[in-house]
Amino acid sequence: MTSLLLIVMIFFWLLLIFYSVLTVAGVWYRLQKRPIPELEHYPSVALLIPAHNEGVVIADTLRAMARLEYPGKLDVYLLNDNSADETGDIADEFAKVFSHIHHIKVPPGEPKGKSRVLNYGLSISDSDYFIVYDADNEPEPDALIRLVERAETTENAAGAVGYVKTKNASANTLTRMIALEFQVFQLLMQCGRWAVFKLGSLAGTNMLLKRSVLEEAGGYDPYALAEDAELTIRISAKGLKLPVVPESKTWEQEPERLKIFIKQRTRWLIGNLYLLEKSFHDLSHWRGRTFILSIQHVLTYLVFILLLLFSDGFFIASLFGVTLPKMAAPLLLLWFMSYIVYTMQLLSAVVVDRNVSFANILYVLIMYFTYAQIFIVMLVRSFFIYVKNRIRKTDIAWDKTARFKKKDSA
Repeated sequence: MTSLLLIVMIFFWLLLIFYSVLTVAGVWYRLQKRPIPELEHYPSVALLIPAHNEGVVIADTLRAMARLEYPGKLDVYLLNDNSADETGDIADEFAKVFSHIHHIKVPPGEPKGKSRVLNYGLSISDSDYFIVYDADNEPEPDALIRLVERAETTENAAGAVGYVKTKNASANTLTRMIALEFQVFQLLMQCGRWAVFKLGSLAGTNMLLKRSVLEEAGGYDPYALAEDAELTIRISAKGLKLPVVPESKTWEQEPERLKIFIKQRTRWLIGNLYLLEKSFHDLSHWRGRTFILSIQHVLTYLVFILLLLFSDGFFIASLFGVTLPKMAAPLLLLWFMSYIVYTMQLLSAVVVDRNVSFANILYVLIMYFTYAQIFIVMLVRSFFIYVKNRIRKTDIAWDKTARFKKKDSA
């Protein structure tokens, strides 16, 4: 028992140091003033929007795409994946008004999901770069040009990655916590990893890539539910870079109901379990700088959850007066430091993003006890679904995230 606890403590402190370093580096990178490079020539870009029954949000999305400021050739492709609602009709209206917006009907095929649709979009377009936006995204007018300029002026870059913000953060407690999480893990950790290791990670949306890079990589893996994470590993394994550009912002709708949130994150977690299994069979995922990404996946989706369970167990045991094994460091410190590091990451992100408020501070203080604990349930659920489908040798179906109508007060 003592040996097991010692191993847990060692992993805990390594994880603590790793994320602390990334937090400090992320804050430092965010505070730096980076000159905006200007290009003599702006390469052509295909903007791909996978869409399946997105009638609730697609008009706002296409309006935002029409406002993008880009001096080079830009074509917007709404990839309609067999929608049964008004998605196609809305896309047709925009295509009539804007010559660079195209409504593309994607033929039926298997396996279903975002990866197959993106592969089709690439097959019917022709451009130097392509950028992906989810169907609920509203990028700021300069989002694309900032990504292209950074990709073109960064040595050995495969593309560039922007910042994803939550446009319905004020809807309820859940969306506020999601927005805070994104500030940490979608930006602060991204910036820290880039500052320390020159590693970026594709976010699934607001991400720019060279067409030639993806063609050499063999396109998207159609069986990957977390297609962004899977592609990140393959690109990094080739020694290519994905610079992080926090100045490039898009606004995304997040789930407003717990049931929808759990279904969405379960899909993400299943996708990352698929990537973990794939990495264990491919040694290229563990070479050079790619090792950092692969080991972080292990830390995040396996070790972190186990440590969370251990720390919760020690905390609950202490509340009931259970005598814990004696060690050089008190075991209750495991829970306490987990809470401190998690909370400090959130506070740092709030300060750097300049959205400090009494409500946000309150949410930051309680998120470890509430929001973070949900991931234990989701990982167990994801692991059960993944193992069940592997035993049955069946593909895991793509689960589309439900959208919500924009509220006038938002």
